[in-house]
Amino acid sequence: MTATAAPTSRFAAFAGWIDRFRHWTRAILVANLIGQIGIIGTGGAVRLTKSGLGCSTWPQCEPGQFTPQFHEATTLHPYIEFGNRTLTGVLALIGVLLAVAVCTDLKRSQSYRLLGLVPLLGVLAQALIGGVVVLLHLHPGWVSLHFGVSAALVAASLYVLHRHDEGDKAPTRVVGPRVRALAWALAALTAVVVVLGVLTTGAGPHSGDAEVGYRIAVDPALLTRWHAAAVWVFLAALAAYLVAARGGPAPVRRAALILLAITLAQGLIGYVQYFTDLPELLVGLHMIGAAVLIAGTTRVWLTTRVR
Repeated sequence: MTATAAPTSRFAAFAGWIDRFRHWTRAILVANLIGQIGIIGTGGAVRLTKSGLGCSTWPQCEPGQFTPQFHEATTLHPYIEFGNRTLTGVLALIGVLLAVAVCTDLKRSQSYRLLGLVPLLGVLAQALIGGVVVLLHLHPGWVSLHFGVSAALVAASLYVLHRHDEGDKAPTRVVGPRVRALAWALAALTAVVVVLGVLTTGAGPHSGDAEVGYRIAVDPALLTRWHAAAVWVFLAALAAYLVAARGGPAPVRRAALILLAITLAQGLIGYVQYFTDLPELLVGLHMIGAAVLIAGTTRVWLTTRVR
């Protein structure tokens, strides 16, 4: 046996041992997706309660201690920030399990198996970005990047889950070119809507800093109008997609209808929060809704082809 053959043989033996737990793969993928959406909610709680510096340093919470210490002057801020860090640890553990389950599935293609590394690498990157956010005292650019990576991880997690349920052949379109083009347009518009939403929050009173209310020096009312306009353009594109796909396969139409429901719910929450002076609960729900919107759009795009 050559030197290179031995590690390969050991990996194959390990993969064979993992086969007995392979039926848990989909549950792990679902847990990862839920966790990636959930951490946007806990991150939103950190921001909305202005708990971003509840732990003053990173990776420790305070110099010399990794967990918040209770005393008479303790507020909830350290526990909210530490709770978000704890969920990051849970997601890292799920990421390890996911990587093992997917990367060792030797019956699947290499392209699918490599996807198993994405959630874990993303969580590790997020932990580092979160540390930079704390060390730079909630710099708005890094805070926005932190949310952006979470948004990308939601899309990637949905993609890995969808690929698990597919085969490994080359993708084949099940819709016409116009529907496919509209699906790409929806994906691009989702990115625009989310970015404008992040900037709007950063320019408003819920930027996450207890001392500086408006971290991004742009008129929040103007950004809100741009954000709302982008949502209306997205809704128009989705309506065009629904019309164009009305004779298409059932999964295509079902995914589009689910996305329509998500969009309408998000729009309702957005307008209600605007006209009720941005209550924290509604803003938090809107952030979670953005994550669900990203997943919904990713699903619409994926259903336009099969393997």
